[in-house]
Amino acid sequence: MRFKNRLYEILESSHPDDRMSRLFDWFMVALIVANVAAVVIETVESISVPFEQAFLIFELVSVALFTIEYFLRLWVCTEHLPLKPFGPVGARLRFMVGPFSLIDLAAILPFYIALVFPAVDLRILRIFRLLRLLKLARYSPALASLGRVLKDERRALGAALLIMLALLVVSGTVMYHIEREVQPEKFGSIPQAMWWGMATLTTVGYGDVVPITDLGRSVGMVVMIFGLAMFALPIAIIASGFASEINRRDFVVTWGMVAAVPLFAGLDALSVSRVSNLLRSKVVKPETVVVRKGEPATAMYFIASGEVEVDLKPNPIRLGAGEFFGEMALLQKTERTATVRTITRTRFLLLDQSDFDELIDADAELRKAVTSVAEGRLEKEDDWGSQRSERNGTATTDD
Repeated sequence: MRFKNRLYEILESSHPDDRMSRLFDWFMVALIVANVAAVVIETVESISVPFEQAFLIFELVSVALFTIEYFLRLWVCTEHLPLKPFGPVGARLRFMVGPFSLIDLAAILPFYIALVFPAVDLRILRIFRLLRLLKLARYSPALASLGRVLKDERRALGAALLIMLALLVVSGTVMYHIEREVQPEKFGSIPQAMWWGMATLTTVGYGDVVPITDLGRSVGMVVMIFGLAMFALPIAIIASGFASEINRRDFVVTWGMVAAVPLFAGLDALSVSRVSNLLRSKVVKPETVVVRKGEPATAMYFIASGEVEVDLKPNPIRLGAGEFFGEMALLQKTERTATVRTITRTRFLLLDQSDFDELIDADAELRKAVTSVAEGRLEKEDDWGSQRSERNGTATTDD
């Protein structure tokens, strides 16, 4: 059971701090990209013919790996908390009809169909190998975010699609009645005229079908203007939704990081949000000194991503994403007692002393709550070790 749980963490959890999980994800992404590249290159006869055997071996190895991955995911899916109540059989059945599982199955199924029916020409099934490209969605947070955006904005996108279809039908109908007498071979029916409408509304303008009457050209100009406006609408909807999704995710992460700081633990949600809004982002390269021992302490740092090392004696301490340091600098204008250096490329969220002072000066309740928490901490915590242990692994330091 311990092995099964660990395998589930590698295959499904994909935690950024799990090295094995990251290596597996990178390997699968590379394999998927290589498979798609092989499908494309195989269509070039000057390459595919001399290397036919190599392409075949690569396909066999890839199918074997994808098959093993599919059945391993099917085996460990019972570790997924939402599926546990359904039992081993029910959980696996529900997992098999999930979108990612269906994509995984479609990526390998054509190979086995061709294997079972060797006498039938199933070369057309090779195109389904391109479905392996969809497997990248499992390993791409950006694609997952885009999927959520499309789901959230489905009503707005549906309304835009209906408007575009209506505009296409109207433009095709109007042009049919205007041009059918002079160009019956091109505008002889509304569907034929709709081909012109689609090419015009999308601003593609193939030029194979064009109006030749003055009235038809006038209508064409109006349709072009409508096309620029209407076909840009879905792009604007998706772009706005994608930006909102990113901002919402960043806000939740930032809010959670601030709320986890003992200094702000006693604040209500509104006060935590006010503190979160004051944070500014800063990206620092690897092996860069962030704060130096002896410097004036003017801000606290939240680690959004990356890793840093705090040069404490006798043993340096490493901090990662979600951790923080320098919170006491907001209350005590003291010098830094340790040097902090980045180990990897790190993104910080900074809360400046001046911004914090201005905030608590304007909000008496917030000042009272923060001061009370800080005084309690100063009485109970004497050194770095006690601070780290009392936070259950969430490290902090006066720097």
